[in-house]
Amino acid sequence: MLSGSGGNITVLNGKEGQFLVDAGIAVSRPRVEAALRALGSGPVKYVVNTHYHWDHTDGNPWLHDLGATIIGTAGTAKRVSTVTRVDFWDYTFQPLPAGGVPTDIVKKDKNYHFAGQTIEVRLARPSHTDTDLYVIFKEANVASLGDLFWNGVYPFIDNEHGGGIDGMIAADDAILARLKDDVVIVPGHGPVGTKKQLKEFRDMLADIRDNVAALKKQGKTRDEVVAAKPTAKYDDVYGHFVIGPDFFARIVYDGLK
Repeated sequence: MLSGSGGNITVLNGKEGQFLVDAGIAVSRPRVEAALRALGSGPVKYVVNTHYHWDHTDGNPWLHDLGATIIGTAGTAKRVSTVTRVDFWDYTFQPLPAGGVPTDIVKKDKNYHFAGQTIEVRLARPSHTDTDLYVIFKEANVASLGDLFWNGVYPFIDNEHGGGIDGMIAADDAILARLKDDVVIVPGHGPVGTKKQLKEFRDMLADIRDNVAALKKQGKTRDEVVAAKPTAKYDDVYGHFVIGPDFFARIVYDGLK
């Protein structure tokens, strides 16, 4: 796992080259290239995008220029091809160059075979976004979950682009049912994790969702819900990264249908 270039990057290294999950951000290219060369001298052959967000796809163009095939959902290909406004971040993302757009489109669950591994690429229901997938390296018993799992920190959920707290919980339930108990998990953000930590993350999401839903049902406004501190039980563990407690409470409130 390579950390420090936006979202975490997973690298499978073999005689035929390298298979990556997520591409990080382009400005990190020198450091990412150095890390990849330290792992092996073979070319990058494939890059899977777990979803469309910039911190997981911005490195696509330079990796494609080196010969990599970019893999992603149709939703990811669509979103990185157009101007995308995320009001929650007050930022407008510009489209990637044509070479950075996924060309190997995952329309249903699909397996790849590379470096002695069966690589299971699995579609997720709308959850973190409406473009999500995750990857399991079967023989190695490693799962790369993208932003369906933020280990030890509150997640961003892209309500504006198909995501939602209920979808996140349902996606994590489906993943938990599929994974072995001793699986090694690469999260989208945070350190390498375990199935136990993923379950704790899922339960945190559900508990905060229930807290916010109860307050919203009482007719409280978003500001009133945030002021009620519905995340307080978990803030010492999860509330110390980009998404703070109040920010996450707003995300959950807006994502409830």
